[in-house]
Amino acid sequence: MENLLIEVADRVGLITLNRPDKKNALSTEMIVELQQAFLQFEADVNVKVILLKASGNVFCSGADLAKMKEMQSETWGVNLQDAKQLEQLYRIIYTLKKVVIAQVEGHALAGGCGLATIADFCFSVPEAKYGYPEVKVGFVPSIVALFLKRKIGGRARPLLLSGDSITADHALHIGMIYEIVSKEEIGHRVWTYAQHLCHTNSGQAMALTKQLLYRIQNMNFGEALIYTAEQNVDARLTTDCKKGVQDFLDRKKMEW
Repeated sequence: MENLLIEVADRVGLITLNRPDKKNALSTEMIVELQQAFLQFEADVNVKVILLKASGNVFCSGADLAKMKEMQSETWGVNLQDAKQLEQLYRIIYTLKKVVIAQVEGHALAGGCGLATIADFCFSVPEAKYGYPEVKVGFVPSIVALFLKRKIGGRARPLLLSGDSITADHALHIGMIYEIVSKEEIGHRVWTYAQHLCHTNSGQAMALTKQLLYRIQNMNFGEALIYTAEQNVDARLTTDCKKGVQDFLDRKKMEW
């Protein structure tokens, strides 16, 4: 892939944004490649956890504004098709059957902040800044707003309306990210955590849990109760659950 580096090691699928000269801005080509990479790893039986990181000093600066300027001369319909590429990428990450970890070692802004915060876990260096500066250039953070509001609720409003960046400490405080780790330790910490998930958690159970979390948000309370009971049954009949229960009863160490 022209804009990404991808590899598999020890059941971790690694995706590295690789446009450091452009601050890893999200061109249409990169967005399409990201879609392909995530779906490729979702289908790969040798991958259990996906790790997203970036080359250079910036995690991702958001939309490629040079590309956006070009698109402004196109029709509304052409622009809609382009916008749908980003919507589809976020949807893929959000609903993916495998856990996604973001390793953020530089600023994550606009669409790049969306990538970081849509991930199931986001580990950040203290120096990284997070924000949605779209309103400062006359744009609207429309797609990311949906996912951010689901994650942090009413705290999304001032972020999106002000366009101001916040520190990693603030992002952690409001629930945008999972953990802050020093620059020297983040690579080891994230890799160790990815291996922890691979070895201690059932892949089927993590996939069903992700499905549970995104589906119940669109249901009323009664529908959610019915669905969660059905999900309980689906889970207990999986091969992983049968193995886990038997290992527990046999007092065997569970190793996934």
